[in-house]
Amino acid sequence: MQVITESYDFVVVGGGTAGSVIAARLSENGNARVLLLEAGSAESSHTMAAPPAWPALLETAANWGDITVPQSATGTSVSLARGRVLGGGSSINAMTFARGHRSSYDAWAADGADGWGFDDLLPYFKRSENAPARDPALRGVGGPLTVAPARPPHPVVAALLRAATEIGYRRASDVSGGLEEGFGWTDLNIVDGRRQSAADAYLAPALHRPNLTVVTGALVHRLQVRNGRCVGVEYSTGNGSGAAGNGAGAGSGTVSVGCSGEVVLTAGTIGSAQLLMLSGIGPQAHLREAGVEVVLDLPGVGANLHDHSIAYVVYRSARPVPAGASNHGEAIGLVRSRLGVPQPDLQVLLVDAPGHMPSADVPEQGQGYTIGVSPMRPRSRGTVRLASAEPSALPVVDPNYFGDERDLTTMVAGLRLARQIGQARAVADWRGGEVQPGRDVDSDAGLRAYVRRTAASYLHPVGTCRIGDDALAVVDADLRVRGVGGLRVADASVLPSIPSANIIATVYAVAERAADMLRS
Repeated sequence: MQVITESYDFVVVGGGTAGSVIAARLSENGNARVLLLEAGSAESSHTMAAPPAWPALLETAANWGDITVPQSATGTSVSLARGRVLGGGSSINAMTFARGHRSSYDAWAADGADGWGFDDLLPYFKRSENAPARDPALRGVGGPLTVAPARPPHPVVAALLRAATEIGYRRASDVSGGLEEGFGWTDLNIVDGRRQSAADAYLAPALHRPNLTVVTGALVHRLQVRNGRCVGVEYSTGNGSGAAGNGAGAGSGTVSVGCSGEVVLTAGTIGSAQLLMLSGIGPQAHLREAGVEVVLDLPGVGANLHDHSIAYVVYRSARPVPAGASNHGEAIGLVRSRLGVPQPDLQVLLVDAPGHMPSADVPEQGQGYTIGVSPMRPRSRGTVRLASAEPSALPVVDPNYFGDERDLTTMVAGLRLARQIGQARAVADWRGGEVQPGRDVDSDAGLRAYVRRTAASYLHPVGTCRIGDDALAVVDADLRVRGVGGLRVADASVLPSIPSANIIATVYAVAERAADMLRS
């Protein structure tokens, strides 16, 4: 049975980071009726609020639980994290709030995403944040997100940061700002010792508005496209009802809602591509294989998937490591992996805990620390594809990690840099010995094998609905889906290439800009 409910001016599909921002901003206009649909729960938890506990969230229902197909370059399958809760990734991530280097955004404009360079995004970066201790010419004051470095800093991370300076790297005054290379304390989405998610900062203050309806537990089945225009969506909830959080309820069965204005996909890099394909918008040969009727052949949907991979040098500590009070990774370095690289391409993450890969040689909590390395400008590209036409089926995700050998070369250079930091005098009082990869693994071949065996996702997938002006672009510079009226995408999927940082600050800026576009 299908229940037809009322129409809205805007329907926002996905209550994650971008969806929370856009729904809150659009509902500031009391005349605009806004519906926000989220597949996950509205419930927060103590674990979600407590910054050091974030790794445990990846094993809960707040994560969709995607696992990649076996990777052709490594033979391994990699776990991914995708938020299934109000606030999305911002509710389960590691809370690092950093922009990429400006060069990574300027590359978008150079590649056909006109008007999406660093200077174009800067007003929206600033609008999202409240960073009163930073340079107000570069950073925002008065935005919903209060961001700052960890206070007090962890002593192991402080020693590692001094070690990076000791071996010759620049100390950055604001490594989160987008203009500097070097090592420094990164800003965090932690306020008064608690996580601040997009749901906390944007959505919670807007929930009292009578023109905003939020429905959680809502699995969207497909977009409704008629005569070339998106006119609504179909969804169901886990109990078969369409009850709305602060609006009118509906009966059992599939719910169909109309949209007189625009539908905005904010389901993330995996979810937005999946939903377009479930709706018949995507590469036609694949849609037919999956049993989906083709509405529009748009071959770029689900292509261009890429992600930051990460590998670790793990140390046993010479004395007990104090429990961390923040996110474990309080400082980062943004550097170039070798001479001649035109822009910073490597992040070094300084972590107050042992590696996440459980094995016999990894120390227990409080007995070790880690230096992570991640190629920031990966060249490998993969895909998101449908497993079936069933909306509840997880899609087939293939990031193709290390499909381009240059990414592996950058990772090995990063491991060698991490070892230099780990062996510096500044960290001698903490250093008990390297346990991974192990000092006996020193050749390029050995380090490459270690990376292939252990590399994980840094959990920053982007690109499956990218902005552009070529045949494989999915959205135009105004985030409109090419060939379909009344439909936009506004999340990490639209990024043409990955910024040289953790992506959450960029997603906030994209969402802020999208809200402006929709309001105008």
